[in-house]
Amino acid sequence: MGAESATAILIQAERVYEEVVADPGARRGDVVDLVAQARASRDREALVVALRASAWVERTLLRAPAAKELLDEAVRLARSGPVHRLPEVLTTRAVVNQELGRAAAARRDLDAAGALASAGHALGPELALQQAVLRQNSGDGAGAEALYAALLADPSAPALLRAKAANNLALVEAQTGRAGAALQHLDEAAALAVAGGSTTLVAVVAQSRGWVLLHAGRLPDSMAQLDTAAALWRAAGLPPGEPYVEQADALADLRLVEEALGLARAAAASFREHGALLLAVEAQHRVARLALRAGRPDDALREAEALEALLDGQDRPAWRARAGAVLAEARLATGRCTAEELDRARRSARTLDRLGQVGEAVDAYLVAGRCALAQDRQVPAQALLRRAEELSRGGTVLLRLKGRLAAALAAGGDVARVTQLARAGMRDLAEHRDALGSVELRALASGHGAELGVLALRTLRSAAGGAAPVRLLDWMERTRAAALTAPPAEQRTLVPRPADPEQEELLARLRLLHRRVDDDPSAAPALRQEVQEVEERLRRGAWSRSAERARRHQRPVPVAELRRLLDGTPLVELAAVDDRLLAVVLEARRSRVVELGPLEPVRRERDALLFTLRGLSTPRPPAVTAALRRSAEGGLARLRAALLDPLRVRPDAPLVVVPSAALHGVPWSALHDGPVAAAPSATLWARTRAGAPRAGGVLLAAGPDLQGAVPEVRALAALHPGAEVLEPPRSTAAAVTASLARADLAHLACHGVLRADNPLFSALLLSDGPLTVHELALRRAAPRRVVLAACDSAADTTYAGGEMLGFVGALVERGTAGLVASGVPVPDVGSVPLMRALHEGLARGATMSVALHGARAAVDLDDPVNLVSWAAYTAFGAA
Repeated sequence: MGAESATAILIQAERVYEEVVADPGARRGDVVDLVAQARASRDREALVVALRASAWVERTLLRAPAAKELLDEAVRLARSGPVHRLPEVLTTRAVVNQELGRAAAARRDLDAAGALASAGHALGPELALQQAVLRQNSGDGAGAEALYAALLADPSAPALLRAKAANNLALVEAQTGRAGAALQHLDEAAALAVAGGSTTLVAVVAQSRGWVLLHAGRLPDSMAQLDTAAALWRAAGLPPGEPYVEQADALADLRLVEEALGLARAAAASFREHGALLLAVEAQHRVARLALRAGRPDDALREAEALEALLDGQDRPAWRARAGAVLAEARLATGRCTAEELDRARRSARTLDRLGQVGEAVDAYLVAGRCALAQDRQVPAQALLRRAEELSRGGTVLLRLKGRLAAALAAGGDVARVTQLARAGMRDLAEHRDALGSVELRALASGHGAELGVLALRTLRSAAGGAAPVRLLDWMERTRAAALTAPPAEQRTLVPRPADPEQEELLARLRLLHRRVDDDPSAAPALRQEVQEVEERLRRGAWSRSAERARRHQRPVPVAELRRLLDGTPLVELAAVDDRLLAVVLEARRSRVVELGPLEPVRRERDALLFTLRGLSTPRPPAVTAALRRSAEGGLARLRAALLDPLRVRPDAPLVVVPSAALHGVPWSALHDGPVAAAPSATLWARTRAGAPRAGGVLLAAGPDLQGAVPEVRALAALHPGAEVLEPPRSTAAAVTASLARADLAHLACHGVLRADNPLFSALLLSDGPLTVHELALRRAAPRRVVLAACDSAADTTYAGGEMLGFVGALVERGTAGLVASGVPVPDVGSVPLMRALHEGLARGATMSVALHGARAAVDLDDPVNLVSWAAYTAFGAA
């Protein structure tokens, strides 16, 4: 081949290299052909450039070993031929060596490239960039920061190199707590990436912005940004591992732990498969930490040990320190925190502290402090925990919460200090939670403060002289159902609104899919995946929404105000502390603390009773029905003896019960002879008691395929002249939600579907498909009083922090002040007399609890099946 053709191939190779650096996906096929042409031309320089271009494509596709082979060949060729190409090839190989976890080899390549550059071979900005990256990956953030800043100030540096420098500098700054400066550098990086025409770098910068927003504590903004970045990443044809890691971090902070763990596992597996050990370490670290958050310490220990193995040969002090901390935490969680583990955690914390990695250092000091406490080494524990608290000051809300917890653990049994810290932590948590637009995320967020709240309760309970009932009640209130609490004035300003167009389309699609399953059950397996995808899109749409305005979290109701609203009615609030139950009984003139004993026997008794009631709700042979009835009656008696008899409240007096999450599902109405009103918290009960009646009519809606539903609503219509009655096929989700928005009282008689796996999609089945908790919360449809005559309609899912998510929670949060719902499946036709008697009481002006009590008294318990309806329904709220 002639010199002219060889020169043309070299020119083409240089152009293709520049293009693949900007956009690796655009010229993949061309690169393969280019290497073949360069080999055929026997032009050594053209082949070196072509191999470098091909290696860059392989590296972008996470095929680092293949990229290394190509670059090894290019280095050999350059050493014996076009030596002026050697510095740039060595620099590119350093990039790949770093991603293979071979920091020492990367350093040798960069040193050799630097020596050649000093000897007159031009390289400059590219070499400086990779030297900075090496320092960053080795944990030398300050050194990397200086190199990036110098590169940004160099006007001779190409736009794409400066974009990479600005992007990486932003990551360093965010990690050291300077989120504002980081976002400014990302603005610069985005502009430079666009100017340089690199779709890949545009995606990288978008992803970095999501990560920085996460570390700034702006979680909804971070989720929206990471979704945008993932779309850009896919459009650029890049493997999804890196976006998975960043999304896992965001989901973890939102306490969507299982979703985060799935993404982290997928990323770690992809990186290991492709030999990208640098990134595999980072993903594996997430896997180990998330396994701990998911409550699987044995899995976490295995994953942490795998992380240590991955780090072998990688010169990365910061990541080795992170691995040491998570390994110590896993061993602590499995009861194996030895003196050696304490030393490991302490060394890790100090290393991360020295390197300026504030968030990771706080976690490590907290682990080290816990290890010291587990060994009863109080002096080192206090020093470690106090350092965690010092570092957390000025950080994000979630980081400050960790610091408050560390300081509270260090405070031991100092009641004043622990409660002061816990109170400040709860204020921080309210700020974080109330900025979230999703009811699901608000419920989950309270889990960030669960340990701090329990610590305050434990400290108060153990105080010398015993716990003061009023202080205990105050802390019980601070640790439950806070996500549902907002000031009454705000609730009155809420007006119904439709979902946004995308949500509307997805909701319609979900109902269509459910109808297709009903029409053709054989198609259900094929449609299940599509249903899941639509549900996930609905959830994600809510995750990335910020609150429409500040919710102004409401403080616990003062005891004096609570007593005034109770007007002599006793209130019982229960809590589980260290697996033991205690209750505060608030009466007209006094308050008491009652120790009720161990939690676990009560929980077993509740589960057995609910199982028995479910069995009674379906036809059985007479002998089986009789046995089930005896079992249910025995269970009710034992629960009454464990939970209510020790409280010594008058048996027939009205009662307000605020259970702990551990007692969710207990049929309180069946345990007490007087009217019972349950509530997620006393503060919420007080809000429902203080709320004014609303203008509005009565809605009576019947769902399909339920034999007693239409007769039920027709019978109730006679008690409510002028009521709006919706029967199939008119009782669609749109019609029912529109009517709910106008109603003061609503009665929904339909099938209920409990989704314990995803309570947002628990549903009431209407004529055109399901009306889900998600849709009900989204549309703000909340009458003042609601009767859910549907199976499992009170079976909300409970979360850490005393939160609940389901129909009861969604309606109460939106302002419903009185609600009746069932915690188990109930007989269809057999419930009609109970519902009629309930509405007779409501028509006379009774509250839900009083009306339900009167209706239950009229139930014929000679029929064993009626025991289910008699026991299953619970009244919530004061209206």
